[in-house]
Amino acid sequence: MNQTPTIFLQLPPRLAGLEDLAENLWWSWHPRARMLFKLLDRMAWKQSGHNPDCMLRELPVEILTAAAANPEYLRLYDEVMTQFQGHIEGQQCAYLGFPRRDRDFAVAYFSAEYGLHRSLPFYAGGLGFLAGDHLKECSDLCIPLVAVGFMYPEGYLRQRLRDDGWQENQDEPLDRDAAPISRVLDKEGNQVVIRVPVLEPAVHVAIWKVSVGQIPLYLLDTDLAQNDPDSRKICSRLYIGDLENRLRQEMVLGLGGAEALRALGINHYLMHLNEGHAAFALLERVRELVAAGATPDEARERIHRSSIFTTHTPVPAGHDVFPNEMIERFFGSYGEKLGLDREAFLALGAHPEHPGDGFNMSALALRLSARTNGVSRRHGEVSRRMWQSLWPDLPVEDVPITSITNGVHVPTWIEPKLQLLLDRYLGPDWLANHDDPAAWAGLDGIPDGELWRAHYWLKTKLIDAIRERARQRWLNDGASPSLVMAGGALLDPAVLTIGFARRFATYKRATLILHDRDRLKSLLTDPSRPVQFIFAGKAHPADDPGKRLLQELVNTARDPAFGGRIAFVEDYGEQLGQYMVHGVDVWLNNPLPPMEACGTSGMKAALNGVPQLSFLDGWWEEGFNGANGWALPHEERDGDRDSLDAQRLYDTLADAVIPLYYDTDDDGVPTRWVQTMKAAMLAAGAPFSARRMVKEYAQEFYAPALQEFSQKK
Repeated sequence: MNQTPTIFLQLPPRLAGLEDLAENLWWSWHPRARMLFKLLDRMAWKQSGHNPDCMLRELPVEILTAAAANPEYLRLYDEVMTQFQGHIEGQQCAYLGFPRRDRDFAVAYFSAEYGLHRSLPFYAGGLGFLAGDHLKECSDLCIPLVAVGFMYPEGYLRQRLRDDGWQENQDEPLDRDAAPISRVLDKEGNQVVIRVPVLEPAVHVAIWKVSVGQIPLYLLDTDLAQNDPDSRKICSRLYIGDLENRLRQEMVLGLGGAEALRALGINHYLMHLNEGHAAFALLERVRELVAAGATPDEARERIHRSSIFTTHTPVPAGHDVFPNEMIERFFGSYGEKLGLDREAFLALGAHPEHPGDGFNMSALALRLSARTNGVSRRHGEVSRRMWQSLWPDLPVEDVPITSITNGVHVPTWIEPKLQLLLDRYLGPDWLANHDDPAAWAGLDGIPDGELWRAHYWLKTKLIDAIRERARQRWLNDGASPSLVMAGGALLDPAVLTIGFARRFATYKRATLILHDRDRLKSLLTDPSRPVQFIFAGKAHPADDPGKRLLQELVNTARDPAFGGRIAFVEDYGEQLGQYMVHGVDVWLNNPLPPMEACGTSGMKAALNGVPQLSFLDGWWEEGFNGANGWALPHEERDGDRDSLDAQRLYDTLADAVIPLYYDTDDDGVPTRWVQTMKAAMLAAGAPFSARRMVKEYAQEFYAPALQEFSQKK
């Protein structure tokens, strides 16, 4: 298979390598590679949305010609290209029991969303960024992984607020030719197109590729002329609401994804399902083996042993369930090809406690995957209780669902200015060894004033960016003055700044801080020790309760009584997320326990010296150590828990957080606060890194599964 070269005709031969670099997201987690594009034209880099593929298409040839004659630029170019080529050609993989990458085997990673860069809007939230970080870290570690997902030419949603504060969804179609994606071509130079098994009328899928360092991510696209109008829209948008179309989407991802790998010549692989959306891929793999001569029992056992399922959902309503009659209508006699009659086929997706609810995708994945995990220790416990009925003869503690706590890709989420500071005090090799706690031992040696000044610069950068967004809303859209004020126009970098940015699901309780408005007002408007809040996030298009919470928050922010100390920033995405985890003073998280599976945004903030204030749920239950932030007490009890939880939140702010922040030395440095910042970085840097996470997957899941797979191939 080939892929379409992106031809930047204006590139001088001396800079020809920029084409390969622009088409590989490796640059997105290497600051010197980004600088290579930024130095060409800083304004063009900004206007492109930090997208070198788009930028190089528009850049005047004179700029490139000048760069090709600039010795200083060429020195950086040669250094970056040497590092890039060395990584792409790297073969060592010490974590799968093989001395070198074995091209006969691969881990096929299926996910409905990937958060890689804002130029590729294929994500809705934390699940997608977890998947993106997983791919980047697998590249760094040379894990032989291929990934499968969707193109989503209409993305997830662009968020716009009406004047009454209600969220509206806007479309922004993806320009495929101005994004770092390529068509996958066959030997004749035509784009590879496959047909999805089972679906009628026929659904055809084009295959695209995103290069993530060493990792290929194959994207499925149904927007083809040979498909009927309804089928063309199957992959148009992330998480479409209509149940029947959602089923068709998951059939494309699972059945079509398996067919796509077959068409690409990738035949020997184990599967890792990131949530249950792609669980039909397990069935298609069973069907393949049966068609090749295996007995149905042998085929199911083989796939069971070589499959991994990661669940992220502690809420029963978060697991996809389809009516049995809909499954039968779409799958027809498919079960017979697996050696199953109607009842046995439907039983694969039945929840033992709720068999009449329909076909549960997580139940299917759990039954056909030998290795399953939650994404934090507590989530593992919750998942074992939730799914114990699948193993009725086992006590809950023996239910075979373990946990591998999520982690974040450190090179992506550490702010470059902060990274330079760490380079000076932790040594030049700290980033290469960042999953070793010893690599972070030099944090105490960083002068408090230096770390504080670096953080204050990032905080100012965040607030400047938010103010500019508010100005653009006023300038370009004529937004009402109160909505512009609510967008952060009055934020002050000298004020203790608390950030909250996540999906507006009701259990995340974004409005908990509004519970006692008089108490909140006193905190915000204190003349000597004020506080300000920055909120961001999107409600699912079909989630009206989430939209109402968002509207309440926006309309509170525009109330003059709160002094402009609350901001809601529209259209939360990867870029704003970077600014926020780098620049706020405190990361707030107040889910309703135990509904937070993990919560990786707090890890990203802590990595940058931003301590977390949260209830003990998700990762914070294992990450909090008493010195790296604040844990809010929470009691499991019936009835409304918000009143007591809000009171504890106010008390913790008033008694602990605010006094610590405003306790400064003669130079204006809050030295005790900086110690909390250092503790946050130390606690998050190694234990909650994606490197630690991927090594655990490789050693505990991938290596034994690949070993079993190779023995039975």
